[in-house]
Amino acid sequence: MVAMGHVDAVERRFWARETSTDWWNRIVLQVWDESQWLRNFRMRKGTFLELCELLSPALKRKDTRMRAALTVQKRVAIALWKLATPDSYRSVANHFGMGKSIMGVVVMQVAKAIVDVLLSKVVTLGNVEVIIDGFAAMGFPNCGGAIDGTHIPILGPDHQASQYINRKGYFSMVLQALVDHRGRFTNIYVGLPGKVHDARVFRNSGLFRRLQEGAYFPDHKITVGDVEMPIVILGDPAYSLMPWLMKPYTGTLDSEKELFNYGLSKCRMVVECAFGRLKRRWRSLLTRSDLSETNIPIVIAACCVLHNL
Repeated sequence: MVAMGHVDAVERRFWARETSTDWWNRIVLQVWDESQWLRNFRMRKGTFLELCELLSPALKRKDTRMRAALTVQKRVAIALWKLATPDSYRSVANHFGMGKSIMGVVVMQVAKAIVDVLLSKVVTLGNVEVIIDGFAAMGFPNCGGAIDGTHIPILGPDHQASQYINRKGYFSMVLQALVDHRGRFTNIYVGLPGKVHDARVFRNSGLFRRLQEGAYFPDHKITVGDVEMPIVILGDPAYSLMPWLMKPYTGTLDSEKELFNYGLSKCRMVVECAFGRLKRRWRSLLTRSDLSETNIPIVIAACCVLHNL
């Protein structure tokens, strides 16, 4: 049995040797406990290994005469570390004993693999009855989700930069998400500039079209008073009232309208909490991304998949 003091000393020595790959092979994979995995990679080691297995067909590379290919595990670890921290590519490269030039390539390879392989499997509606029961327990009947948008900061792009300045005055890209009662993403839409209003983002999304056509949720109506109510989603006052989208009353409110608003707000908070957890776990989303307008949506979508995992 190795004494903990000795383990700490070994770990410090490998951290100091910034260009050594031993830190990954001999410390992280062999010594780190679950709390260290959760803190640094935002998932348990078992989940990490399962993720690597799922992504392996898309990420595995062959050795060449010049060098051995990076393992799938190391590729995924590099990407998760970069997404989970505001660290620079140079800092991440030092941790993993790699050259800085390859870091951006690895992160995008993994992010794209996550989106290509897992997005359609992980960011899905799931069991609608369970979702309806979950929101009903929170106070709103026949609800299939809560919707909102959030801004992901970016550096000012070279073209049409003014379109990316949001109402708070910084450059951003919009992430729209529908979540279930647990704060799990069931539908995402990302890529429009920060200047675009949430209501317009929604109307441009495939989710809006499917809801309009009655093709997103099953035909499950309940009777409220003398009105047949389909499955609805909940939004804030920025959204337009629709037969399938409920928003709060505004203006002077009587007690019934206040009670309605309270129940709606309580359930709608799950989407704001989901965005908060997403950004706390994958803290690269809090810093201004210097990726291209093409790559930023891929990274955001990958983080949404990882959020659900």
